[in-house]
Amino acid sequence: MTENEITSTQNPRVKHLTALQQKSALRRSEGLFVVEGRRELEHCLEAGFRLEEVYVCPDLMDADRKVIDEALARVGDSNVFRVSPAVYNKLAYRGTTEGVVATVHSRQLSLEQLPLGENPLLIVLESVEKPGNLGAVLRSADAAKADAVIVCDPLTDLFNPNLIRSSIGAVFTVPTVACTSEECIAFFKQRGIQILTAQLQDSHLYYETLMTGPTAIVMGTESTGLTRQWREAATAHIRIPMLGRLDSLNVSVSAAILLFEAVRQRQQ
Repeated sequence: MTENEITSTQNPRVKHLTALQQKSALRRSEGLFVVEGRRELEHCLEAGFRLEEVYVCPDLMDADRKVIDEALARVGDSNVFRVSPAVYNKLAYRGTTEGVVATVHSRQLSLEQLPLGENPLLIVLESVEKPGNLGAVLRSADAAKADAVIVCDPLTDLFNPNLIRSSIGAVFTVPTVACTSEECIAFFKQRGIQILTAQLQDSHLYYETLMTGPTAIVMGTESTGLTRQWREAATAHIRIPMLGRLDSLNVSVSAAILLFEAVRQRQQ
């Protein structure tokens, strides 16, 4: 056994990695977060994030080693740790992640740094609470080739492991910014981006609303909806028709419907 092999779940590095996954304050203070799984790691590397350490379990790695080998080459031997299956099960949120976990240096984009095209399509979430919902929205944004996802007044951090897992790495493929609602509204108005707020009150059917120009689709929480500042800043209010007894959809489902309506209109 070499010094870079870890077989005890009580090892200090194992405890530190577990704490990084569980504590957003620690992720912020150290500027590090955790990525688990070959697919997620591939998207992370493609996006240019810098790795700190890589933990691999040879017993669980599949035949496709290309991404893992690239990750190992980037950090050097001293920052590669081989772990036992018992240790990996302690580190991993899920069992089917090809035997690789990495710590990564976080990176924060600002609104001004967003790589927007001439006719951007953006999705905005105000005060989203559940990492799983944000992750699912990021997957839809990737599928619709949206320019960015903007999280205003966030109640979860962008490097929460549940978010990374539920997005299947889309948090790395879609430019994502956290900011205040005031900053975001001012940014859209300065750049002539129309603001479409999803709401039940005083609204038009989404498929009757033009989305072919620069557009931001803004959604609030399922429990309280959007705040007044967004409703008042809106270019138009839109809604998805609800034909049953319930009056709302999961925010990730609503986001997918609205994003792909914009895609449909832009392809005509």
